[in-house]
Amino acid sequence: MATSDLLHVLTSRGFLHQCTDAEALREASRTPLTAYIGFDCTAKSLHVGNLVQIMLLRWIQKTGHRPLALLGGGTTKIGDPSGKDSARKLLGDADIASNKEGIRANLSHFISFEEGALLLDNAEWLDDLNYISFLRDYGVHFSVNRMLTQDSVRLRLEREQSLTFLEFNYMILQAYDFMELAKRYDCRLQMGGSDQWGNIVMGADLTRRVLQKTVFGFTSPLITTSSGAKMGKSESGAVWLNAEMCSPYDYWQFWRNVEDADVGRFLKLFTELPLEEIAKLEALQGAEINEAKKILAHEATVLCHGSSAANLAQETAARVFEQGGVGEALPTLEFTQEVLMQGISLVDLMKQAGLAESNGEARRHIRAGAVKLQDVVLSDENRVVLIDDFRTETQIKLSLGKKRHVLIKAKE
Repeated sequence: MATSDLLHVLTSRGFLHQCTDAEALREASRTPLTAYIGFDCTAKSLHVGNLVQIMLLRWIQKTGHRPLALLGGGTTKIGDPSGKDSARKLLGDADIASNKEGIRANLSHFISFEEGALLLDNAEWLDDLNYISFLRDYGVHFSVNRMLTQDSVRLRLEREQSLTFLEFNYMILQAYDFMELAKRYDCRLQMGGSDQWGNIVMGADLTRRVLQKTVFGFTSPLITTSSGAKMGKSESGAVWLNAEMCSPYDYWQFWRNVEDADVGRFLKLFTELPLEEIAKLEALQGAEINEAKKILAHEATVLCHGSSAANLAQETAARVFEQGGVGEALPTLEFTQEVLMQGISLVDLMKQAGLAESNGEARRHIRAGAVKLQDVVLSDENRVVLIDDFRTETQIKLSLGKKRHVLIKAKE
């Protein structure tokens, strides 16, 4: 794929929201350029809400350019106020280091660091900054009047919610990151979500002022479902990219259960299927749209977890939903014979299985007749699951509704 295809690919697949100078960027991308996206290390895994940015980096690489993933080992210590009503919880060095390893593993499934992609950490230059020197050299380039108009600041002030001076510094550090990457790696493009537009523009402006270098900013739209829900959330919480936090089966199911109206858009954003094939799939009507959803689920899971995990998830789904059985890829909980002899309350079991977040939620599901054990409805909120429930089986299926299932196994 030619390098000059970059903007055409990103625009035709729905990634473009704003760009500082689209025509100049189109011209610059006729030769290989370096483009970066930053990921703060606030959790040990990225989630589906980060996928648009990850796919942007993947397309950067696929179109012959160099993707640069910047881990926020430094900026995580400050906390990005964008989209937040209150300050983020500040993490210690050990937590940040652990989270960096998890995010590095997530990204390695989507972009190849063996084929030119870069993985950097802004702690490399932020941790050793001299505060007085930094203010003297760069503070003059930032207007407080302009900073107060940034959405991340303005919205907090309008709602009379506290914004600390620590958080107020975040946009300055992000701008400094862009300038450092332009200087060190000739990075010409910063990408991010639409909420990062102000920070990206400030970085481009700082780079122009200090280095006399033209760089570009590109943002993607905020992705919500057709019903207005925030992308990346399921009934059980965030849809993580880490297989231990969200099993490949649950990940596959998330995509299989998207709303009909979102199938075409999500195929463009979250798979690499050709646009001609996607056009045929999004034209399907009625029950046939479910086949398009299965393709979306399979392709998205292949990118995140690999072909074997995607195939196993699909086979398990077929056995659970079409054949009424169980499959190897279902999430599993194991208990010893001793624990099962004593018994586990159904309410506690649902929480441990991730089917409810609280006792109250579990009880509401039971009262509604939504909970089944081996496809038999359980209506007693005080029900205890015992070794006798296994009879001759070593595993039984606990279900919430028609779509969420967990295997409960008795250890030999």
